[in-house]
Parts: sequence; structure tokens; C-alpha cells
Amino acid sequence: MTYVVGDYLLDRLHELGVTEIFGVPGDFNLRFLDHVVAHDGVRWVGGANELNAGYAADGYARLRGIGAVVTTYGVGELSATNAIAGSYAERVPVVHIVGVPAKDIQAHHRVVHHTLGDGDFHHFRRIATEITCAQADLGAADACAEIDRVLRAVRVHRRPGYIMLATDVAQVEVAPPSAPLDPPSDFSSPGARAAFERAAREFLGGKQVTVLADVFVDRVGATERLRKLVTGANLPHATLAWGKTLVDESAANFLGVYSGAASEPAVRDAVEEAERLVTVGVQFTDTTTAGFSHRVDPRRTIDIGADRTVIGGVDAYAPLSLPTALEILTEIAAEFAPVEPPEHAEPAGRQPPADGPLTQAALWPLVADALGDNNIVVADQGTAFFGLATQRMPAGITFLGQPLWGSIGYTLPAALGAGLACPDRRPVLVIGDGAAQLTVQELGVWIRERVPGVIVLVNNNGYAVERAIHGERAPYNDIVAWRWDALPHAFGADPDTVTVLRARTIAELRDSLNAAAAARDRLVLLEVFTDTVDYPPFMIEVSAAITAANSRS
Repeated sequence: MTYVVGDYLLDRLHELGVTEIFGVPGDFNLRFLDHVVAHDGVRWVGGANELNAGYAADGYARLRGIGAVVTTYGVGELSATNAIAGSYAERVPVVHIVGVPAKDIQAHHRVVHHTLGDGDFHHFRRIATEITCAQADLGAADACAEIDRVLRAVRVHRRPGYIMLATDVAQVEVAPPSAPLDPPSDFSSPGARAAFERAAREFLGGKQVTVLADVFVDRVGATERLRKLVTGANLPHATLAWGKTLVDESAANFLGVYSGAASEPAVRDAVEEAERLVTVGVQFTDTTTAGFSHRVDPRRTIDIGADRTVIGGVDAYAPLSLPTALEILTEIAAEFAPVEPPEHAEPAGRQPPADGPLTQAALWPLVADALGDNNIVVADQGTAFFGLATQRMPAGITFLGQPLWGSIGYTLPAALGAGLACPDRRPVLVIGDGAAQLTVQELGVWIRERVPGVIVLVNNNGYAVERAIHGERAPYNDIVAWRWDALPHAFGADPDTVTVLRARTIAELRDSLNAAAAARDRLVLLEVFTDTVDYPPFMIEVSAAITAANSRS
């Protein structure tokens, strides 16, 4: 087969770690998909729809470091726009490849299907400029250079890129890559490094130091550097819920999850009253701070961001990368004052009773206790996220959520993508019935791909997080009652590949979680029932803050 632009794009993606490409076929991408199917290192994973495929690519990229989704022009790419916007907001590197009409059709401004009928073929690229870090309309003369440019930007900025691949350009003959793409380099200047080191020594020397970390540490690949800092210097540390499991939550010096006024009192005091606080990759949002109720004094804080660090709320050091700033702090950590390990109080209600009706208070500790050290835990933005965010998890767990973008239903396809990205790990999806109804079609893809995992589906008759904010008994927060236990069969499962369990009591949940843990070679759908207006405590705090904010004139 002749080597063409489509092959070049696939080889570059494979070079960066992509072995699965998600998407939906359409007539403007079909010939490119022939090359996907023929590629030795890349496999096609067709989704039920473009939105789900985009979510799956996002979950995949969070574990693998990059993901890719293919759609057709117009109708297909717009269906994926919500997923791509979420990846942009949460800094997830997903490459969106859009099959578009041939250059001749575009040049003659023909009125073809999937367009707005005005001969303008760049409407949707202009939309993409708002939610991607780089865009390219590949031409025959510069396709390979443009592919490399977009992929470099995606790697550097850790955000989505957008590539328009015309049906004829995809078939243009080119030479294979002559060398690998250069990895992102450390952009820190020697001057900024030296100045920051001097200032940090003066600011932190002889002081007790506490660390607060968030998800961007992981996005820039600095998780191990963070762990080296907090473990090597035995520093007390916490994360926000967004950055949960960045560090070993079983460590003696792990404080817990900080969420402003919704924090455990000991965690809040340790963070807000710290003699010196180092925030790393932190972005405070309403949902992770209970409505911006955090009280962090910038005068006592070093704030390490993506490309600059600020000391005392005044002095900025740039260009300085986050990994380099962590490296410098690790080098000078011996100069910090020693800190006694924090005392951990068992949160109220952590140990559920032996039996009784299943409640939110009992559900989340039991689910957390059942997790193994190799699970990928994916929690949808509702009772699932708020219920699990405050639970300590074993070392080795990866916790995924979407608290900034907060698109309900995201996690079902994302958990599938995460499972395909790490086939040696078992995804555990926790999702409410309302969220699951948005993206349940991807359950069929999960079954087809034979990804062993556990889906804990919380059946509480609707949109619980919305009820907690407003309209607790309003009909718009109700959903149609589904027979969830019958769905796996409808989506192609058989008893040898999927196990369905149900739990209405604490004892039934314990038994079901044990059975799910033992069924490691299959998909387990565990439907759990809680009361319609029973909410996790953390969600009550956050919902009250959001209600107050939305009620202001």
C-alpha cells in the first residue's frame, strides 16, 4: 500500500503512545479509516456516537498521556464538541481528527451534506479555535509539517488539538517520518531558577511547610516529583478532590482532601493555618471548595503554577516550569523546620452498621474499602464524585472525575477509555442513574471490547445533585425508571461475560462487593438503591454554596 498522509498521522500518534483510536465512521473519513484498520500498531474502537467516543478518548488520554478521536465533518464533529470542550477545560490532550470534503469541493464552495449550505467550510474550525490549543486544515503541500505542529502543541499545552483531514489530502503520497518528534523541553530560564531558589530558601527556611496539590501536577507529568518532595521531607500534605490519589492516601503525613468549609476540621486547620503553604498545580473551583469557601493566605504561600511561581502573593518567577520548581524545593527541603505527623481522626460514620437499609452515608465507605490497589476509579459528577472524594483510598488507585467541566454521563465512556488505555488495571465506574441514561449506549461497546470492570450504578430516581441544589421534589429532576438489570443483555451481553448484582441493604452491598471483586475476568453491573433525597455530606455543603451563589441578585 502506498504511504500517504493518513499513514503519517497514524504513525505519529502511535509514536506518542496511541494504540486505540475512538470514533464514528462517516463518508468523509471512511478512506482514512481503511488505513487505521490496516495499521499494525493502532486499533479502531468504534463508539455508539461521537460524544461518547470523545469522552472515551478523554478517559484514555488521562491514563495514556494522549488520545485521539475521529469524526466526520459538521454533524459528527459538533456531536463531539462537548467532549472536546471538557478536555480543554480539564487539560487533557486529545487529538480530534475530522474527515472533511475534498479540496476541490471546498474550492468550488459546493453545497454538500453536513454543511450549513453556504459554501463556507470553516465554520466549525472557527468553533474549534475556542476549545483546542492548535488547529490545522491539512493541505497537500504541508500536511506532515502541520501534523507535527499540532501534535507538538498538544504535548506542550496538554490540551486538545484539531486536524481537518480532507478526503483527498488523506491519500496524498508522502515520506514516513525521518525522526521522532522532539519531546517537550524544560523552558525554565537559568535566571528564574536561581532567583526562585534564593527566595524559596529565605521564605521557607526554618519554617514548617505544608503542601496542597491539585490535578495539574499529573497533567504535566510531575506526580513522582511531588511524591518525592512530600515523602522525602515528610511534609504534611493534602489534595483537592480534583487531584485525589495524586499521592499515597495511606501515608502517615497525608492530611486528607481539602475542600474549604466542607473539609474535615483537622484538614482545614492544617492547610489554612500552615506556617508556610506550598500550593502545586492548584486551581480553586466552586465544586472543589464548597463555593470558594477556602481561606488560603497568599502572604504565607508559594503558589507553583504551570509556567510561573509566585511567593507571598507578590513576587513572581518566570519562566519556571512546575516540575523544575518542585525539584528545587526538594533540594532545599532539609532546611525546612521538622513537622510532627498529623493525627488522623476517623470521620464520623466511617464504619457502617452490620445491616439496615442502604444509605449514602453507608454506601461510600463500603465502596472505598472494597477497592484494590490497582483499580482506576471513575466517579461521575454527582453523588458518586462527592461521595467518594472524601474517602481514603489505597495506594496505587487512580481517581478520575470531571469537577470543572462537570458533564454528567462523561464517566461511562471515559471509564471504558481508561480501561483500554491500561488493560492490566480494572476500572471501577461509579455513576448515578440520571447520568448513566445520557451515555448508556457505550455499555454495548464496553461489552464488545470485553473490558473487565465494575459499574456501581446508584439508583436514586433522578438527578440527585440537582435536587440538592434546587427543586428537591420537582418533576424536572425525575427520570424514567429503567430496568437496569436487563440492559446488559439488550446491549449484547451473555451470562459468561457480564454479572448483574443488586443491593438494597448494607449486608447485600457487602456481599455484592465481595462477589464483584472476585469476578475479575468479567464486567459486573452492581445496581444499588438509595433514597431519592439522601445525599453525601460533601454534596450537601457544595450544593448549599451553589444555591447561595445562584440566588444572589
